[in-house]
Amino acid sequence: MGLKEVLKKVWYFLWEEESIWSWLANLAIAFIVIKFLLYPGLGFVLGTPAPIVAVVSGSMEHEGNFEQFWSGGMCCNSLCTDRFVQGNYYEKFNISSEMFRSFDFVNGFNKGDIMILYSPKKAVLGDVIVYVVANRPDPIIHRVINISEQDGKKLFWTKGDHNCDMGSFERGIPEDKVVGKAVWRIPYLGYVKIAAVWLWQLVF
Repeated sequence: MGLKEVLKKVWYFLWEEESIWSWLANLAIAFIVIKFLLYPGLGFVLGTPAPIVAVVSGSMEHEGNFEQFWSGGMCCNSLCTDRFVQGNYYEKFNISSEMFRSFDFVNGFNKGDIMILYSPKKAVLGDVIVYVVANRPDPIIHRVINISEQDGKKLFWTKGDHNCDMGSFERGIPEDKVVGKAVWRIPYLGYVKIAAVWLWQLVF
């Protein structure tokens, strides 16, 4: 059998045959193309090793409109005996309501969203950044609420919009731990990843 005939058979198998094996082969090819060509290529263009991330927690979600987020009391425990006003917290960092309104993703985003990332080199106050933390399986995606400097290097301080406080791991994050800043949101598409991870954990 000549090369031409082999290529014809392969083409038919991949694009015309309606078998489970053809479907699985197409799935494998799609995975390889996305993981080893599309994803790295997009990362090169956007200047980040992780150009796309799925939001896997509700730490950046807002309840209601901006005024409710900023001034309303938020429950900080299951019985709601401890209530917290977000605006009071941000004002401790000299972030006013007017300043916060100028930030990207002023109304936060939701679990299950996909975030497109860009190079973090010019990340500033109010930007949403993605960074890695030791002993945590998933990257953190939170808002920068303070920037300090040590030995000539930037240190980022972050907080999830929905959280009642800043975690200890969010204080003084070095630049080399930041993989990107969020520039675009695709609602709910990240549930594909969340569902896949859930199924993987369920099976294995």
